[in-house]
Amino acid sequence: MSTQTLANSFYNSDGTGTSLAHPHIQLTEDGNGLRYIEIDNPLAKARIALQGGHVIHWQPKTEKQPVLWLSEHARYVKGRSIRGGVPICWPWFGAHQTDSTLCPHGFARVIPWQLVDSDTTDTGATRLLLQMQETDVTRRQLGYPYVLTMTITVGKRLKIDLATTNKADHPFIIGEAFHTYFNISDVANVKITGLQDYVYADKLKNYQRYVEHEVLTFDGEFDRVYLNHSGDCLLSDPGYKRRIRVSTSNSRSTVIWTPWEEKAHSTGDMGSADEWRNMICIESANAMENMVVINPNRTHIMSAEYTVESM
Repeated sequence: MSTQTLANSFYNSDGTGTSLAHPHIQLTEDGNGLRYIEIDNPLAKARIALQGGHVIHWQPKTEKQPVLWLSEHARYVKGRSIRGGVPICWPWFGAHQTDSTLCPHGFARVIPWQLVDSDTTDTGATRLLLQMQETDVTRRQLGYPYVLTMTITVGKRLKIDLATTNKADHPFIIGEAFHTYFNISDVANVKITGLQDYVYADKLKNYQRYVEHEVLTFDGEFDRVYLNHSGDCLLSDPGYKRRIRVSTSNSRSTVIWTPWEEKAHSTGDMGSADEWRNMICIESANAMENMVVINPNRTHIMSAEYTVESM
């Protein structure tokens, strides 16, 4: 995917401008008109698509492999989600509860976001503040007033904070998730700990409920929502000799997903051959009965932090 570097300022669709006077940031644009924030600081490299506020690449300088998986066949098209990285699911997770014609996982991942501010933290990480831009699509699908912002901190760790502010005069309810795709050596050789003793709803069994008793390993399609879970998950990958720790705040659901061979090959943007073997999703969410009620003039912030540890 070829891109061109833009000037050191960015103009949003409403004509407002944002200065990029930051030594570790560049703005680029691809041939389809999608824009990206490129970060290269002493700690890490990252790439964020302004469509969806979507982190599509993050790699600490100490790592030989990217931490996030991105499909070779990902679509970089206006109005379509990008397969991989950290798509933002908001204001619902999964199918819309009453209108199946609306975009699964909500519209935040396909709507333009604008860069509001950037700075450097005390640790040398690069911090961005993004805000989703209201469009005719968002107004049709969500009729009450709100503000949706996201803070992305790129360094040795990656931290994402999604903040929903209720500007209406009544409470409203949202579902949300960081639909994070992790880059792994082979899905058949990894394991996930931290979910034992939690109740899960199994999508492959019509959302029937069970209690998890085991460390998670994978030998086929897997799609489960672990409920009332707010602890850390640890993804152990002996092939890459690393562990990825997922820590959260104000996330009460964790979703684990791998499509396996048949579903991956029937999905046009999952990559070629057996690329699906190199990804697994650990999604920090508020889904099903863990959806969040936000009162008027209140802000709810869901956060996830990703840390790489050596094995």
